[in-house]
Amino acid sequence: MKTIQETIRNEESQRHHVLLVEDELSLAKGLAMVMREEGYDVDLADTGRDAIQKFGSNGFDLLVADLRLPDINGMEVIQHVRQKRPKTKVVIITGYPSVSSAVQAVKMGASDYLRKPFTDDEFMAAVRSALKEIERESIEELIVETQKERLIQREEVIRVLERASQDDEFWRKLVESGSEAMREYRLSPKAKAAIISGDLNWIKKNIGELTEGQLRFIYKRLEQETW
Repeated sequence: MKTIQETIRNEESQRHHVLLVEDELSLAKGLAMVMREEGYDVDLADTGRDAIQKFGSNGFDLLVADLRLPDINGMEVIQHVRQKRPKTKVVIITGYPSVSSAVQAVKMGASDYLRKPFTDDEFMAAVRSALKEIERESIEELIVETQKERLIQREEVIRVLERASQDDEFWRKLVESGSEAMREYRLSPKAKAAIISGDLNWIKKNIGELTEGQLRFIYKRLEQETW
């Protein structure tokens, strides 16, 4: 399993893919150039239907969408994107801001709502902020997975030690074949090594306090080491 640090490095080196939906050609080209200079991959669409088609055939991390398009409303494009891939981030750009559209944008989970005209710095700040949300969410998901894995490891170590304390045949297999006896358990190599070697320090640090019965096998292994 990847460490949190590895995931952070991978996220930082990833070239984010952006779909820019803007029918004003000069503005679209200008914004695309600014994003590409920052290292992003950018696709352009000048209509809502073109955007939906491109989104369907490519994965995008971020949708930057004008609300007033020549065919369908930009909100329809955003709604389609959010339904298909809820994790895609959205930045809205519009020359016709309104309270109702701003409220709707918030309800749809848009990361930002920019009123035209805006500067390149303002635009890129919104883009960076939206893409940072992806990185934060990835780290949060990894932390949750790591916590789950630790709980699973604890439960599995306890299962092994409980079984060893009650099942003489399993005890004998542990002594004779080591890790082979624990094939059916979801244990890391370190956890297996700790059980086989009687590493009480590792057990207490990574699994927590256990009962005397659960630790019976560990104590016996430690006794064997001192003989």
